[in-house]
Amino acid sequence: MPGYKGHLSGGLIAGGLAIGAAVIAGRLAHAPSYLAGLMGFCLLGAMFPDVDTDSKGQNFFYAVLIVVEGTLIYRHQYRWGAWLGLCAMLPALGHHRGWTHTWWAMLLVGTPILFIPGIFFGLGDMVMLLPFYIAFTVGYFSHLLMDRKFF
Repeated sequence: MPGYKGHLSGGLIAGGLAIGAAVIAGRLAHAPSYLAGLMGFCLLGAMFPDVDTDSKGQNFFYAVLIVVEGTLIYRHQYRWGAWLGLCAMLPALGHHRGWTHTWWAMLLVGTPILFIPGIFFGLGDMVMLLPFYIAFTVGYFSHLLMDRKFF
């Protein structure tokens, strides 16, 4: 099975194809920085399923969680910090290639992308955030496809 470099490559290819198709179809016409942000979310999705084992993806995601938890504590949003802490422990409850390598996790794990900006910044426009959720899910799909979880 591919390592983190293979999954990053797969996410890059899947994201490039999805973003390219959306641009060609006229569904996505934005600045290069916006498209780079979408690709970043796609690469995050490609790395997430291996957060359940000692990996580069796990190291990255837990570093991000520390920053987000610190921000929540600083802003006295302890309830959200508690929920995030609980969710951060969930990958440890399964075994490698367990629940993080399922189709339903692929659809569910990225949903905070639609809600967290509203919590932090008051952005309630989910339609604006939907492309980032889709990009994350495309990357997640590429990981599962490369790990042969769909056949």
